[in-house]
Amino acid sequence: MAWMTWHAQLLTVASIWLVASVSPGPNFLLTARIAVAQSRTRGLAAVAGIALATAIWGICGLTGVQALFLAAPWAYVALKIGGAAYLVIMGVRLIINSDRAPPKATLDTLPTPARAFTIGLVTSLANPRSALSVASLFAAALPPDPSAAMGVATVATMVAISAGWYACVVYLFASGAVAEAYARARKWIDRAAGGLLVLFGVRLAIERS
Repeated sequence: MAWMTWHAQLLTVASIWLVASVSPGPNFLLTARIAVAQSRTRGLAAVAGIALATAIWGICGLTGVQALFLAAPWAYVALKIGGAAYLVIMGVRLIINSDRAPPKATLDTLPTPARAFTIGLVTSLANPRSALSVASLFAAALPPDPSAAMGVATVATMVAISAGWYACVVYLFASGAVAEAYARARKWIDRAAGGLLVLFGVRLAIERS
């Protein structure tokens, strides 16, 4: 019976997190663009950054970061404004660079996998509402005081779902047909992606907790 309860709780977490992961957002935009404009290797490096960020937010949810934000609202506001500024800056850079001719792709001109990893990590950490969402998820799916093993299994499930989904995105957008289509319409695709990132950032900045 206890095993069935554990199984049901993890299944609930997996179902909710899968829906949250596949919802379009900054992670999807930047991961897809890195894969199609740079390389599959760099796209997977970005996925590794997203997976680490998922683990961090999951641990924060388990350790009660929601209570911290409630006790110190200024911390939440500071993180939210910082994250919003990051997304807006990334979006504006994409829009500005869309008019520039891309350099010939070589191993020397492409951003390093470490850079792609950092982009994936920071983009995922840029929205502090993720911590509140994780906390709400745990409150709905887990008992009030989950065991350490249950906590580890829950975070591992979230990380596996995030990594699996964004790896699929990378392999899709790194395909030859998609890369060729991107090369033909790079200017407009980058402008649209940049505009959406700015929109995500502004929305994050102005929305209420």
